[in-house]
Amino acid sequence: MELKTDLYIDGQWVKGSGTLPVYDPSTGEVIANVATADDAQCDAAIDAAHRAFPAWAKTAPRLRSEILRKAFEIMISEADYIAELISRENGKVFSDAKGEVLYAAEFFRWFAEEAVRTPGDFRHSPSGDKRILVTHQPIGVSLLITPWNFPAAMATRKLGPALAAGCTTILKAASETPLTALHVVDILHRAGVPKGVVNFVLPAKSGPQVSKMLHDPRVRNLSFTGSTEVGRILIRESADNVVRTSMELGGNAPFLVLDDANVDEAVKGAMVAKMRNGGAACTAANRILVARNVAEEFTIKFTKAMTDLKVAPGMDAGAQLGASVSVKERNKIAELVDSAVSAGGKLHSGGKSPDGPGAFYPATVLTVEKGNPILGCEVFGPVAPIVIFDTDAEAITLANDTEYGLISYVYSSDLARAIRTAEAMETGMVAINRGVVSDPAAPFGGVKQSGLGREGGFAGIHEFLETKYIGVEI
Repeated sequence: MELKTDLYIDGQWVKGSGTLPVYDPSTGEVIANVATADDAQCDAAIDAAHRAFPAWAKTAPRLRSEILRKAFEIMISEADYIAELISRENGKVFSDAKGEVLYAAEFFRWFAEEAVRTPGDFRHSPSGDKRILVTHQPIGVSLLITPWNFPAAMATRKLGPALAAGCTTILKAASETPLTALHVVDILHRAGVPKGVVNFVLPAKSGPQVSKMLHDPRVRNLSFTGSTEVGRILIRESADNVVRTSMELGGNAPFLVLDDANVDEAVKGAMVAKMRNGGAACTAANRILVARNVAEEFTIKFTKAMTDLKVAPGMDAGAQLGASVSVKERNKIAELVDSAVSAGGKLHSGGKSPDGPGAFYPATVLTVEKGNPILGCEVFGPVAPIVIFDTDAEAITLANDTEYGLISYVYSSDLARAIRTAEAMETGMVAINRGVVSDPAAPFGGVKQSGLGREGGFAGIHEFLETKYIGVEI
């Protein structure tokens, strides 16, 4: 299968103004050199999307739906190839990568179905003087910016609803993992997306060029997944032209193990919530809060499960924990652990970067006190700090003591107690007695500084639609 490395503008693969190396973080070797875009090529992508918008917006929803459905089928048929591509450029193990591909493809299928089911409203006004007609129209050219940790799923989670809604798009992927995003674009090309509807650019100077695009009056919508720090900058950049934004930002997820929890099930759930994608997920359990009377049992069993993970390059047979996306990212993780230990944290496993090539870091468990600095950071790696609490009220206070509010996890044998705790969580999502809740059919998003808007579910398509009210004389 041909590896795509060029820009994609107006239905054509085009050479860039330069190139950027893409590395295998397991070895440090260069996989490919990908084309980068200059200002003129970013402008050309906007031109193409702007020209294509009127026709695509008027395209029958059924046709948009069938294109997305075909893209889903192609993606499923090529799942192993895409998973290998993800593992090579991202570092995650093949099983995680394959799971991501299947999850990513579901966004094409879900929004293929939603494309033909966008509801409106028609009713008599309370005053009786008119009919109220409410409809939804595509917002226009949409800039989609995706991160490196889920290079397939973050692309489809934005492209799916945008295309279903009738918007045209410019996809800007992370420079660490552009190959997967380029393959997703190629899938849409082969599925029959008209020229100009989907465009791909990798700006040579990301910050200034993204700013320039956001200040082009033809760009009407921004969908961003990434850090809260960058999200704040993009919100400010979007303000000048009042570009509508949807933001899926950072997280600092608490994982609460209440004193009546089934410890074995809580350990299983914590392994999923913490170690999915090697911990490099905004939904990753970042702070493990455990009731005192089950803390020792949980810590022993959880530490063993973490220690037993096989650390190896993602494509190796039996690998369970792969490399971080880069040595730079791995070193950030190591620095956070070193700081936590210096502040009094007690290591139970891991805590030291291995010798040799590759951006590897071992599965690490440590117990810390409530004020430890690691608890205020989003650790994008296989590190689990455990904090002991005495009461549910204390656990809730600890869980909510963060600027983030994406997801939280609660384990308890008492469903009513678990739901009460879930309702007290200042997060957009809560998982009860399970380690993962992400689903294309459910609204994904956070509160506080974890984001704006929702992706997936019935709400996802509305991030790309404007509501229009028409008053009809009667």
